[in-house]
Amino acid sequence: MSQITLRPASQAMDLERLGAGFSSSLSFMRTLVRHMVQDQWAISYSQFELDQDGYGHAVFDIKMPHSQLSLVVFSQYLAPEERNDRVIAEKWDLTMTLVEGEVDDLWLERLAKNVPLQEAGRIDARSLCLSRGNRSARIFDSLLAQLRKGQQPDAKKLAEVGYLYRTTAVYGSGKFGACDWDKIARHHPDLARPFAAEMLVCYLLRQFSLDQLHHMVHQPDYPKAVDLNINLQRYLGIGNSTGLGMAPYLINHPLLMSQWIGQRELAYAEILAEPVEQDKVEKLCIVLAQAMQHVREVSTFDKWQSDNNTRLLADAENLSDWLASDAGEVNDWRMLHDWALQHYSLESQELLVSLLFELYPGIVNAKEDQLAINESLSYDPTQSAQNLADSIQESYDWVFDYDFSQADEKQTFWYYSQEKIEPRLGKAGVDDGVEVQMFLGIAKAVQACHDDLLVVMEQSDDVSVAEFLLQKPVHLGIVNRIATMAQTQYGEIRANLLHKDVLPMHLLRCKLAFFGVSKFDPKSALWVRNTMFQGAPVVSDLSLEFNDDWYFPVAPILGSEQQTNV
Repeated sequence: MSQITLRPASQAMDLERLGAGFSSSLSFMRTLVRHMVQDQWAISYSQFELDQDGYGHAVFDIKMPHSQLSLVVFSQYLAPEERNDRVIAEKWDLTMTLVEGEVDDLWLERLAKNVPLQEAGRIDARSLCLSRGNRSARIFDSLLAQLRKGQQPDAKKLAEVGYLYRTTAVYGSGKFGACDWDKIARHHPDLARPFAAEMLVCYLLRQFSLDQLHHMVHQPDYPKAVDLNINLQRYLGIGNSTGLGMAPYLINHPLLMSQWIGQRELAYAEILAEPVEQDKVEKLCIVLAQAMQHVREVSTFDKWQSDNNTRLLADAENLSDWLASDAGEVNDWRMLHDWALQHYSLESQELLVSLLFELYPGIVNAKEDQLAINESLSYDPTQSAQNLADSIQESYDWVFDYDFSQADEKQTFWYYSQEKIEPRLGKAGVDDGVEVQMFLGIAKAVQACHDDLLVVMEQSDDVSVAEFLLQKPVHLGIVNRIATMAQTQYGEIRANLLHKDVLPMHLLRCKLAFFGVSKFDPKSALWVRNTMFQGAPVVSDLSLEFNDDWYFPVAPILGSEQQTNV
């Protein structure tokens, strides 16, 4: 093994690079499924009370090595005109909550009165998550009709959407009365990884969508009805719409961000230092081919994303051709990395990271339990102001690339809309709300703190941080952040989020890639559709031999012999 060299923060934390990321074997969905299989989780229904139209309730019983949970799902009729994926919606096809232990009749009755109301209802600390989802009426209804006739759908048509339901929100970590992260980590160690509980809800929502479909298919009036082909069941995922609500998270949790990026970068550095073996090159050719087909199947009308996909495929074709003709010349992964850095797009470079992860599960999987961290930003009041100024110069040197005397650098502001119940973007001088903007302008705040530090230090050459803050208390928050984050390598996204042309899409995709989503389809600069758990094992697969090979899912090819009940 050669020397391990981490990518510098100036490269890894570049906003556009973060916005070019893909899911990987370190993503939270992949990690969850691995643990479900390895730890032999037992998942079944304790109740499945649906009428012939699929309305009613169901309760999943989830037995894990260290605890037992239930997912309670309520299905109700939703008129087409009431279907709305926005967070401000008031009715949904499905609502659900993940709770501790078994659910008795009294508790079920209380949940039935509150969970369908979502934010307007009441849950308590026995709930880990609260969620809801809407049916993809176009796909669900057509698929239902075909299966009732005994016909399997066209896999290519199914691939255009890729899911039966889409979730519009999954709330956890103390929201709306649910238990907080500390309780999950202490009492439910099987879920003590970032967003594991939320990912479990989405996984079981996907399973329920299939089971509800089959329940509606196999009604007495349809004697020819068949189940959906098992390969198509695995191919269907859960849709997701993600907007600005997710964007501030990465800024508000810099220590967690540092942990996620740091473990990913450490895994990548260790892989680049590994000696190249022929079987690894052959595996790279296989995963590259699958990734290329996956990208070809992405459906998007967004020109920016479409152009990125076109460039990505061109780069991937180039790499594939080279590997096919000169695979024997690959003797150093870092040389391949350097070549991509010089000749390929950002998306192509980050795709290579995810592909190389598939070759070394021993290296990557060892990092999955290092992704959670207790967050606390603090400073030493006895530290000298000079040391704080030095920390800014060393760790935050990038903030001085921006001239905040220029209007363009501070035209965008972020605020929380009370009317829409979600973060929004405003333009200074055009929109109201700049006086209540969210604290996301880290570069501007660090610069302002540094400027005041210099003024105070000119007045006294032996001033402490505490004395500085007594004079300039407005900087308390950013001082906490600087003092803490200066001790980390990653965590601060190197961008000015107040610039007039800032693209929140990069923040959304960065976080979604860590979740493990696929098929990014931007609907504007502010929100994106994507797919979760596509290609993942279904519940009945969890007890079977498991290869953890559902990366970059592609539509299955069904032969004529498979057009029967499975």
